[in-house]
Amino acid sequence: MSLFTKKIGIDLGTANTVVFVPGRGFIINEPTIVALSVPDNNVLAVGREAKDMIGKTPSDIIAYKPLKDGVIADYYITKALLRYFINKASGTLNTFFKPDVVISVPAGITQTERRAVVNAAVEAGARQAHIVKEPILAALGAGIPINSHSGNMIVNIGGGTSEVAVVSLGGIVSWASLRVAGNKFDVAISEYVKKKYGLFIGEQTAEKVKIAISSAISTRAKNEYELRGRDVSSGLPRDITITSNEIAEALHPHLLAIAKSVQNVFNETPPELVADIMEKGIVLSGGGSQIKNLSQFIKKTLGVNAYVAEDPLLCVAKGTGLILSHLDVYKRTLLNKR
Repeated sequence: MSLFTKKIGIDLGTANTVVFVPGRGFIINEPTIVALSVPDNNVLAVGREAKDMIGKTPSDIIAYKPLKDGVIADYYITKALLRYFINKASGTLNTFFKPDVVISVPAGITQTERRAVVNAAVEAGARQAHIVKEPILAALGAGIPINSHSGNMIVNIGGGTSEVAVVSLGGIVSWASLRVAGNKFDVAISEYVKKKYGLFIGEQTAEKVKIAISSAISTRAKNEYELRGRDVSSGLPRDITITSNEIAEALHPHLLAIAKSVQNVFNETPPELVADIMEKGIVLSGGGSQIKNLSQFIKKTLGVNAYVAEDPLLCVAKGTGLILSHLDVYKRTLLNKR
């Protein structure tokens, strides 16, 4: 493997960005966050370092998430973010060797949004930027044979969006994208704690609770988590213990919305492919699919088996890796599909 990387796969997520390099594997998995100084808009930190600043920064530093619901909300900051990841992945001497980059985008991306991603990547140091829709990458990374005649359903629950897609013959047959995913789960948890316990908690605390004890359904054996927040009335710190069943209650409306979306995609899918999916089950990927008992929730709500892919958080990035290793083949087929 040469010092200079010629190909890079980027799973550009609303919450986290994962970077894959053939021959080296997953080399970066960091939050999609940039810290800026105000008013001069200088980039001070990117990724994990920027995330650590959230909720702790003085007023002249802003921690900014440049992607909203999976698409670019701020071009300048996204470019800075991509430059950081491309430079970090290529080695610092990449001025002569501009890499080819494969980047994931939501299924519902518009031509304008698509152009913005390509331009941002090229301006950030890519030689060429290939854009591939997230459900295709997630399906590839989950080991689904996307070019077969039979239908497969993938539900990729990320940070900003959840995408449901039926994949067959290398393309997306029917799909839905909804803005209910990991970030909304965090908000639901903090709102639940505020309403039930009169306690303010930050988004980092809500995320920790979600990762530690979240469950999609109430269970007899429940897990507990002790958290500290700020009392709404007194303004002083206070500790409470919350259970996984309470988290299930907080997340229920959002999980129902995802299930309804799956139902809608079924309604738009040819019956032969629906039969395939009923037989094989639904594949769950993305960080949000790690909520405990989610497959049971899907089975209970929709009557279809579901299972979580291996390394669900890395499925999309794995998919970029597979495309990079067969770039010539995919250039002719997948990458030309708009």
